[in-house]
Amino acid sequence: MAETFRVAVSSDFIKPDGSPAFPMFDMSPLDAKANLEWNYLESRDGPVSAEELAGNDALILLGQRFDRESIPSDGRLAHVARFGVGYDTVDVTACRENGVAVTITPDGVRRPVAVSIIALMLGVTGKMLIKDKLTRQGPEGFAQKINHMGVGLVGKVLGSVGIGNIGAEMFRLAMPFDMKFMAHDPYADKAVAKELGVELVDLETLARESDVLTVNCPYNDETYQIVSADCIAMMKPTAFLINTSRGPTVDQKALTKALQEDKIAGAGLDVFDPEPPEANDPILQLENVILSPHGLCWTAECFAGIGQADIDAVFATMVGQEPRGIVDRGILENADW
Repeated sequence: MAETFRVAVSSDFIKPDGSPAFPMFDMSPLDAKANLEWNYLESRDGPVSAEELAGNDALILLGQRFDRESIPSDGRLAHVARFGVGYDTVDVTACRENGVAVTITPDGVRRPVAVSIIALMLGVTGKMLIKDKLTRQGPEGFAQKINHMGVGLVGKVLGSVGIGNIGAEMFRLAMPFDMKFMAHDPYADKAVAKELGVELVDLETLARESDVLTVNCPYNDETYQIVSADCIAMMKPTAFLINTSRGPTVDQKALTKALQEDKIAGAGLDVFDPEPPEANDPILQLENVILSPHGLCWTAECFAGIGQADIDAVFATMVGQEPRGIVDRGILENADW
């Protein structure tokens, strides 16, 4: 009989009372899989505990950190399946060095995040929050609507820092708006860009030409504040910035200053630096920004898809196959894995 494959699930998937935090994440495939046992970890404070993780072959990880000290000494752990596409909370280098594959779930978030970007674009260009506020003021507010004209999108430039999984999907969804498409991405698939009608340009050109500048790149050392103060200074005074990637990809202090001084027209942010922002963060006081607590794409559909993708990846590892969504493909050369 084959050895039992053991899967741990990080403790933030359950509430303190033991009930599921995200019931749309269907765990039943784990229950139905032969020769597989799974359990929730208990520790909630700090990084995942190596002691508690010992004896497991895989970990499905939500928001807890996973660092070098999280890797059990028994050498059994083979896979960390991150719930989502961000992996800045995982020490990928330590994982590779210790024979642990790290996967993400691009298929599960592609459409939900792209929809979130479109929602923010429509919201900021249509002055949605301002008009909502005016409406709640009754006749006095209605009388002011002429002073808050929205911005049409036909012929405007939709720009993206990154044209990977999510960036490409955003452009697909935006096609009916008859916008012009631009992107900056040194790793772009030129065939995909051509198919979508996206002009590939340098970052400076993207900043200067975009009417709506979106950030759709992973966060790493290379993309830290890729939308810098200089980049923001190049933007049109009528332009909008949208960030659904990670907060540190944008110089938030420079962005706040530009918004305060009307150097750009507005912004839509689902991510922040730091995150969550302090209650007195000046960006929270601005009326030309639509804000969301790093959860605009969170829908039952999104979480169900991500969960299934993680489970499928774990099942692949269980039978010795390459799981989808490997972050560092160098692990495939590691004999320990």
